[in-house]
Amino acid sequence: MFIEKYKKDVIYMSFMEQVKKRWVENNTLVCVGLDPDVEKIPAKYRELENPLFAFNKDIIDATAQYVCCYKPQIAYYNGVGLERDLELTINYIHESYPGIPVILDAKRGDIGSTAQMYVKEAFTRYKADSVTVNPYMGGDTLEPFLEQKDKATIILCRTSNPGAVDLQDLEIDGKPLYMHVASKATNSWNRNKNILLVVGATYPEELKKIREVIGDIPFLTPGIGAQGGDVEKAVKAGTTPDGTGMIINSSRGIIYAEDPSIAAKSLRDEINLYR
Repeated sequence: MFIEKYKKDVIYMSFMEQVKKRWVENNTLVCVGLDPDVEKIPAKYRELENPLFAFNKDIIDATAQYVCCYKPQIAYYNGVGLERDLELTINYIHESYPGIPVILDAKRGDIGSTAQMYVKEAFTRYKADSVTVNPYMGGDTLEPFLEQKDKATIILCRTSNPGAVDLQDLEIDGKPLYMHVASKATNSWNRNKNILLVVGATYPEELKKIREVIGDIPFLTPGIGAQGGDVEKAVKAGTTPDGTGMIINSSRGIIYAEDPSIAAKSLRDEINLYR
């Protein structure tokens, strides 16, 4: 019945429109990261022709009512030659749960014709609604993505890993590098209003500083769950005044849970306590 509900009266919307609708109508900021390790999924899936897709399908069906989007990480598929499972996964979300957008977590970044091919990879081959990109080769590497007005480009800003401090915190003209990225994303890069920023939950003070600069540009926020990010601190630091503005991702904490449905609902409810 849940699937049928989403098949009715489907109208195409941009990534931004879809995620904003999910924030409000489903009262959720949760994103489930579909990052299945073929060595860790149950044996019953590994025997199938498309093991990662079969695993993902069950996760999606269990969690769809609690999420604002899904985020498959491309390396978990490409690294083991299961690109077809990624195609099937994204197609299943679009067909069975239209209105739930998909972020392809690929962290691409290159110049000219190579960047154009990465655009084709994300939006033509895999039919994602958004893609993560690395801005550290400069603004020209982002242009082919930003030109896709109905899609969203999610730019690495202040990431959740400990080594982020090595480069992202370097001071330039009195400001850390990640603040320069945030400033460009707010101004010169965001002419089509289709930019989001990756800012990790493991650094709530940085979340707060960036939010003060960028206004209502949404965050994709990893680091909750296995990486140890604090939900309360992240939500209070990163949400916009209306209690939205964040896509809070959990991967391992949900997909490997004994009951992914309960895990997704619990995260949604915990986040909503602090919105």
